[in-house]
Amino acid sequence: MMKFWKGFLIDIQFFTAIPIKLELPMDQEHLKKAVQAFPLVGLLQGIIYSAIFYFCSEFTPFSHLAAAFLLWLATIFLTGGIHLDGWMDASDAFFSYQDQEKRLEIMKDPRTGAFGVLSILVLLSCRFLFIYESTVNVENVLFIIIAMIPFLSKSVMGVLLLTVRAAKNEGLGALFQKAAKPQSLWPYPFYLICLLILVSFFSKEFFIIGILILAAACCTFLFRRKAMKWFGGITGDVLGAAVEGIELLLWMTVWLLHYFVME
Repeated sequence: MMKFWKGFLIDIQFFTAIPIKLELPMDQEHLKKAVQAFPLVGLLQGIIYSAIFYFCSEFTPFSHLAAAFLLWLATIFLTGGIHLDGWMDASDAFFSYQDQEKRLEIMKDPRTGAFGVLSILVLLSCRFLFIYESTVNVENVLFIIIAMIPFLSKSVMGVLLLTVRAAKNEGLGALFQKAAKPQSLWPYPFYLICLLILVSFFSKEFFIIGILILAAACCTFLFRRKAMKWFGGITGDVLGAAVEGIELLLWMTVWLLHYFVME
């Protein structure tokens, strides 16, 4: 249990801006536990997002626009921009239309190109639109959805990490991948079942959660194929881009449900 707790703290250090001023062990066993804790870090992020939106909606005079904007800001600053950096690097590499080897070289370049800038503007603009219009009607299921999105995206990140080969033998992605095997993913369905049981006490609209889970599963299949085709495997940047892309697609799913199902 102590190793799992330390693995969870490693994830917080790597993937959030929450200050953890501890020197944590980075051996194979602790990194394996960190991979197993990916969904829980996503759930923690989601709970924080939901709490921010709930507080702004219920206890402040802020307009819906202001509450949605603060939620949008939280999705940027809580992660410290680590996944957004991967999104920009992967976008620069993809839109270069070069071969896989050249794309990996481009991702290693610390400079950001025009395509990286344009892609992040599109990503963040679309995310704000989806968040703003999807949160017009504040209901219990909405707070569950907000918490579920990063939980699912981090779950997919773990699946991609351990089921797609590494495109290179260095970097953050390779570091975590060397520490665990696909069999290490066994806690993921356990987390999901426990979360669904908990959700059942607060909302009966399981079809919405089910659609999000199905969308995340489709994203997993899509990103596994595209990572191999475009980059020859996964890297830390590719995983970061996947997290951002999946969260955007999940928010888009909620946005579409808002128009065609939830009205």
